[in-house]
Amino acid sequence: MRILLPLLLLITITAQAAGPGKNAVASAHPLATEAGMEILKQGGNAYDAAIAVAAALAVVEPYSAGMGGGGFWLLHRESDGLQTFVDARETAPDAAIPTMYQDRDGKVVRDWALNGPSAAGIPGQAAAFVHLAENYGKLPLKTSLAPAIRLAKDGFEVEAHYRKLAGYREDVLNRFPEAAAIFLHNGKVPPAGHVIKQPDLARVLTLLAEKGKAGFYQGDVAQQLVDGVEQAGGIWSLDDLANYEVIERSPTVSTFKNARIVSAPPPSAGGIVMGQALNILSQFDGEPDTHLIVEAMRRAYQDRARYLGDPDFVDIPVDKLLSSDYAKQRASTINPDEATPSHTLGEPLTVEEGFHTTHLSVLDKAGNRVAATLSINLPFGSGFVAPGTGVLLNNEMDDFSAKPGVPNAYGLVGSEANAIAPGKRPLSSMTPTFVEFDDRVAILGTPGGSRIITMVMLGVLEAANNQPVDAWVNRVRFHHQYLPDEVQAEPEFVGSEAAKELMLRGHHVVSTGRDYGNMQAILWRKGSNEVTAASDPRGIGSAQVSGQAALKKTGTD
Repeated sequence: MRILLPLLLLITITAQAAGPGKNAVASAHPLATEAGMEILKQGGNAYDAAIAVAAALAVVEPYSAGMGGGGFWLLHRESDGLQTFVDARETAPDAAIPTMYQDRDGKVVRDWALNGPSAAGIPGQAAAFVHLAENYGKLPLKTSLAPAIRLAKDGFEVEAHYRKLAGYREDVLNRFPEAAAIFLHNGKVPPAGHVIKQPDLARVLTLLAEKGKAGFYQGDVAQQLVDGVEQAGGIWSLDDLANYEVIERSPTVSTFKNARIVSAPPPSAGGIVMGQALNILSQFDGEPDTHLIVEAMRRAYQDRARYLGDPDFVDIPVDKLLSSDYAKQRASTINPDEATPSHTLGEPLTVEEGFHTTHLSVLDKAGNRVAATLSINLPFGSGFVAPGTGVLLNNEMDDFSAKPGVPNAYGLVGSEANAIAPGKRPLSSMTPTFVEFDDRVAILGTPGGSRIITMVMLGVLEAANNQPVDAWVNRVRFHHQYLPDEVQAEPEFVGSEAAKELMLRGHHVVSTGRDYGNMQAILWRKGSNEVTAASDPRGIGSAQVSGQAALKKTGTD
């Protein structure tokens, strides 16, 4: 474990005399929400519950997250106001080199970066569980992981969402017999109601619960992981696993109106990009219209590609990017009546990552809270399971720039700041966030690749306008990421008056062809101690507040 928190940043807000007296969990799957509530009922705190939720998601959402992936955990401890960010992002193996996904002619071979163990970074999920349990939780890891172990042993039923995502990756899963045997049925997408059992994963989770970090990163499991990866053409070593560490970092802090926004620092781009965009909007009087929001997004995403990467490898001008002076400078380039073509702003770079991530939000009765965004990148990650482990590996190596200036799987290009290097963490858009007001606190986040930041930003704007939690997750979404120079929007937005106004100002508005995102959110109103929670209606998740039945999709206290 490495902790990079300056002491003065540990206590960031005045400690509260009492919490809400209620527990709340919102996650992308009802079984995971139930796991979190089960642990809270057993006396666990928000951190124990978050472990339980994430571990359950690793079992029942193999298309989004898992023990072969990683993620970011934003924590608040109410007793002393500590706020910290646990970076459990995957790292590049020590044998990784900048040109590892290029052929002898320098051409990027995308399949190597997307499919199979060659695409996998060293996972951080298991290390995060141990770190949270040892440093923040009240219960032993055996207790927090028990619901997930039970789900892995007993199985869960396939439903329509699983079938849809498995369909995207059926061919890749069939390349690897171990993965196909677990996640498919006779080589095909399983029928609805089919029960998926994962005894090998249950064994791995049990060893993690019994032995802590050594149960995953050393010993038999580590040997199985490395042997499986090497035999299938990957480059992991036992030292890669043994040397993996989570890192605690200081969250980014920015303000908008009367809100204090605590969010993800690099190697996430989320907190900086969202903070910068909101700072730009603050330079204009009144409520920002859609045009100004898009232009703020455009400029913040340009800087995402120019400056951001792993802070242990790249010097990032965080203070500059979040400063009022810089926001004024960027705002001054916005024409309030006309779209700014991205190419006129220079440096046409951007980056992208996979969109099948997951998010969970937790609040306990004492006021402790967690926002965690977790991922294995594309649906079902790399499609590869190391034999005997049940661990589905990520394909997060594609989040690096395989060759600066050359498009990745999404047709977008990256910069030197995000080039591959041994031990480096790829840039991400995952944006777990707290929004703090004098009288209320918001906890939110979502999956969605590079659109994560703008989705959370739109949610923050709703929260800043004192809208109920349902409004944050239900808001129709639009997005601009500098390149491609277009406003990407949900179908419902494309025919709206706001979209027509954008087009009149010269914006190119295109439909994503489907709704996107899966926000999980909680609101605590401190004056009344009212707690409300919502799970995005676009997904299959559920939100629950103690004392109530589970609320599927969206719900309030």
